[in-house]
Amino acid sequence: MFFMFLTLTKGDRVVGMPTPSGSYAEECLVNEKTLFHLPDSVTYTTAAAVPVSYGTALMGLTRRANLQPGETVLVTAAAGALGTAVVDLSAHALGATVIGAAGSREKCEFVVSRGAQHTIDYSQDSIRDRVKEITQGRGCDVALDAVGGKVFEDSLKSLAWEGRILVAGFAGGDIPKIPANILLVKNISASGLYFGKYAIKNIGVLRQMVKDSLALMEEGKIKGPPQPTTFKLEQVNEAFKFIMDRKSTGKVVLEVR
Repeated sequence: MFFMFLTLTKGDRVVGMPTPSGSYAEECLVNEKTLFHLPDSVTYTTAAAVPVSYGTALMGLTRRANLQPGETVLVTAAAGALGTAVVDLSAHALGATVIGAAGSREKCEFVVSRGAQHTIDYSQDSIRDRVKEITQGRGCDVALDAVGGKVFEDSLKSLAWEGRILVAGFAGGDIPKIPANILLVKNISASGLYFGKYAIKNIGVLRQMVKDSLALMEEGKIKGPPQPTTFKLEQVNEAFKFIMDRKSTGKVVLEVR
């Protein structure tokens, strides 16, 4: 299979994905294969929140989980950069019912504003019990987790018959073990979701996911990323502390100039 890449001229508006990483700088080298034309309606700050977050979300929901219209999606860390993209794409482009799980009442309210029909504050409530209540005992069809630990375990146990869970990271620091008996008795599947690896293994698929995400934004079919929180390049340590203190919603972006 062959894929056409960009033809660029000086002055084109683009957004890119440095591979390997190395974009905390005023200038960096980027492979042309990971550059994308930027619609005039999308600002550079907003665009910085698209390729990885929305590319990962669309890859996971479509290629890895095969989400179907009318199914129910549970997404943990739903107020984060990946979580808001999953909520947006699931609710507005893929026709799914979305349960967004986050760590505070304020973040749950934010998740609703992005398109989730239901929320779970997992600092207060059991994910498993709330999913059971919301789905009238059926469970969710797809779960996407980037937290790990008990949050992953509860998400796994919240799946319906033939459900699918996506492992997208371990932000909580605890890498869980998957009990094979749960996969067996409910005919469920667990899949990894490592978007960046496609830059090496299948660049064409990676490109398509980012292009499709940008197209959905330009056509008004999804909300697109919420306004990112921005820091100056020299404030990079403050930016990381802001994230580690769990103050962020959506993407945190460094402004280099």
